[in-house]
Amino acid sequence: MPTTDVMRRYKHFLRQHVIEDMELNQCDQVINKRNINKCNTNNCKEINTFILATDEQVRAVCSDGGTPKGRNLYESTKRFPLVICKLKKGARCPKCEYNGKKSRRTITVACVKGWPVHFEGSNIVLDLFKGIFERALMMLSG
Repeated sequence: MPTTDVMRRYKHFLRQHVIEDMELNQCDQVINKRNINKCNTNNCKEINTFILATDEQVRAVCSDGGTPKGRNLYESTKRFPLVICKLKKGARCPKCEYNGKKSRRTITVACVKGWPVHFEGSNIVLDLFKGIFERALMMLSG
C-alpha cells in the first residue's frame, strides 16, 4: 500500500491529467470543474494535457506498460489519446479560456513506488519516427 503522500500526489495527478472521455471543446468546462487553474495567483494555467484513459491504464505505465527513462520517469509503450488544452491569447483569471486539440502520443510520467505522480510530457517526435520506421519495415518485408 502506498504512503499517504504518494496517494495524495497520485490523486492530484489524476485530477489534473486523467479523464476517460472528453471532447476538445470541453477544456474550459473540465479545467474549471476540476479547479486546475491557479486563480489564487491570478494566473491561468498556460497548457494542460488530459490523457483519455482509465486510472489503471495510466498506472500501468509505471510497470509493464512503460519503459524506464532514467530517474523516476517512465515512457508508455503505447500511444494514448490526448486532449491538449492551450490558453487562448489574452485570457485572464477568472475567465480562463482554452483551445483544445486532440492528439495520440506516448506519454512520460514520473512514478513513485509504482504510482504515477507527475505528467512529464508527451512525445510527438518519437512517435513520428516510430511510425516512419514501422512503415519502412513493412515496405521492406512486404
